[in-house]
Amino acid sequence: LLTQIHPGLEAVIGAHLDHPAMTALLVKYPTPKALRRAGKHRVETLLAKHAPRAWKRWATAIFAALDEQTVVVAGTDAAGIVLPQLATALAQTRSSRDEVFARIEELVESHPLFELLTSMPAVGVRTAARILTEVVGKDFATAGHLASYAGLAPVTWRSGTSIRGDHSSRRGNKVLKRALFLSAFAALKDPLSRTYYDRKRAQGKKHNQALIALARRRCNVLFAMLRDGSYFHVPMEATAA
Repeated sequence: LLTQIHPGLEAVIGAHLDHPAMTALLVKYPTPKALRRAGKHRVETLLAKHAPRAWKRWATAIFAALDEQTVVVAGTDAAGIVLPQLATALAQTRSSRDEVFARIEELVESHPLFELLTSMPAVGVRTAARILTEVVGKDFATAGHLASYAGLAPVTWRSGTSIRGDHSSRRGNKVLKRALFLSAFAALKDPLSRTYYDRKRAQGKKHNQALIALARRRCNVLFAMLRDGSYFHVPMEATAA
């Protein structure tokens, strides 16, 4: 609706519609006329309650957009009735989603394997949840089987008689692969993981290839942890180095 009555304003508000500040703004000041009538100070005050870091920048952008369009488009008043209702519904949906996420976190944190999984660097609640839902309860004979299931095992591309080397598989569990990939990226802050990543880069691998290799290595460790029921520990040789 906002796109139809004021494209410039929609570009500013729509880009941050996931933020509670913007839904609160639309509930109270749903039209360009309402925003102008409220004035910049009131808009800044409202935004500051929900976005203490971005309120000034957003308020400036909103009023700059208002200044760019002075024409009142037909249907603006009707949009002023509908937009607050939509914004309220969006806020309620977001609140319900947050409650669901909080409940999921409680369930994950109460799982017997939670502390074991999160003993590995860069494995938090969300990654642990993915591992619990996608891995635990399934039978993998080897670390290679788990890596293949996760789409982390390298495959050799062949075309006729030519062989183009090993590449990351496009098969496997994409949800699990993404979780392990992002976890590997976060693990770059860990010295041991960073050393492995840097070594792969020095061998000529590109950024994503090195991350996939790191994710595969961490997948091997994860398999051993789940198989043995053991917490993550730094190898003695790494400690000595």
